[in-house]
Amino acid sequence: MRIVDGVSRSLNEFLLHPNLTGENCTPENIDLSAPLVRHRADGQSPVRVALPLVSAIMEAVSSPEMAIALAQAGGLSFIHQNQPVAREADDVRTVKQHKAGFRHSDLNVKPSATLGEVSELLRGAGQDVAVVTSDGTGDGVFLGLIRKDDFFLGRHPADLPVSERMRPAADLVTAGPSISLQDANTLLWDQRLDVLPVVREDGRLAALVLRRDYLLHKRFASESVDGEKRFLVGAGINTRDYEDRVPALVAAGADLLCTDSSDGYSVWQERTLKFIAARYPEVHCGAGNVIDGRGFRFLAAAGAAFVKVGIGGGSICTTRAQKGIGRGQATALIDVIRERDAYARETGWYVPVCCDGGVATEKEMSVALALGADFIMLGRVFAGTRESPSRKVTIDGKVFKEYWGEGSRRAQNAARYGQGEEDLAFPEGVDGLVPYTGSLHDNLPVTIAKIKATMVSCGATTLRAFHETAVLEPVSDATASQNGAQVMMRDRVAAAAAS
Repeated sequence: MRIVDGVSRSLNEFLLHPNLTGENCTPENIDLSAPLVRHRADGQSPVRVALPLVSAIMEAVSSPEMAIALAQAGGLSFIHQNQPVAREADDVRTVKQHKAGFRHSDLNVKPSATLGEVSELLRGAGQDVAVVTSDGTGDGVFLGLIRKDDFFLGRHPADLPVSERMRPAADLVTAGPSISLQDANTLLWDQRLDVLPVVREDGRLAALVLRRDYLLHKRFASESVDGEKRFLVGAGINTRDYEDRVPALVAAGADLLCTDSSDGYSVWQERTLKFIAARYPEVHCGAGNVIDGRGFRFLAAAGAAFVKVGIGGGSICTTRAQKGIGRGQATALIDVIRERDAYARETGWYVPVCCDGGVATEKEMSVALALGADFIMLGRVFAGTRESPSRKVTIDGKVFKEYWGEGSRRAQNAARYGQGEEDLAFPEGVDGLVPYTGSLHDNLPVTIAKIKATMVSCGATTLRAFHETAVLEPVSDATASQNGAQVMMRDRVAAAAAS
């Protein structure tokens, strides 16, 4: 038995000190780009993202829609592995069908579909327009578009076929498959279009160019794409069926993989990593989760592309309460990052660290990055967005989205938890709700602005400089609660004035 010295601390228990802010240290000069996979310590990572945020490997968080939206903003999503191999591979393929600027059409109907059916489809997807093709697929013969303002169910019968109200292809501006993105965007604006269908010589739909994507590119500028301009996407795997799952995900085009486990300090992860290294040496696979330098060193030596840090810190995780296993997220990061830097000095290889869990606010994101995390994996933050796959629920006039842990009875992700059973013997997560926050693209600019403002105050224009120069201090309970008490007081005053 060994008792570790010190106190296990959360990210919320730290505050940053300001450093000198130079003339060039302004928000527009802040570079948030981060390495995702191991590389020579004196070189560049072969996979980098402009935004150091990735979505959690969770059924309630990561879907193809989330992956596309996050890649557009410069981050990356990991498709969850708690599903059949073929379905996860299909999700990866769905994302890889989209190129920056040229979208594969995901919302399609046959001309025989009814207005009631297309109304439900548009409402469920949160979209304004669906594509009409001969067979209702994204590469069928293009027949037209149907928009939500092309019909009104109070006036038009719900069983009326789409063909009666759609805008036929002959009346629409389209482009050929050889058009460049620059020319397509010019056509969008010159013709005042929201959607430009790209159609092949045989009449089949090739892609869509959207005004919305053009505006998002101008807003975020650095999409996460591969050499063919397709969006980057990651995929989760487990240590049970990896011999079947990994080949399918690689064939589907996954850009990187990650073992999904609550405890990554195991021979099972080592075997999985060595299998991938032997069969697919070009594939990058992260591993985790760990909470100390021993775990990091073990996985780095086994060939992990990156290492995830955190056990029990997630808002819907109960591993600490159920098993007594875990560590405060800040303390875990400090220990692991110390080992990461030592490993880089000794071996010449830099293995990025991902902070996974215990992060719910931009303040905690900034503290995690200041402590040395290369990127952050988020569950709860992204679960409340429109792009997450979970269902919206309205309670007392307030809108929420369902959010459940992978260790919950609902998920039954037995492959993630080492309980020695085909099914979970006991839960290590809960099933709940988080407030609905709207589109990811409306939330991320605020998050980015807050992180950049923190780095400006700390005098750092890159994440590497932030790691090296940040000054942090643990705070007392009184210090942590001081601002909260003032906010509660203002809330009470506002409530009283309104009554």
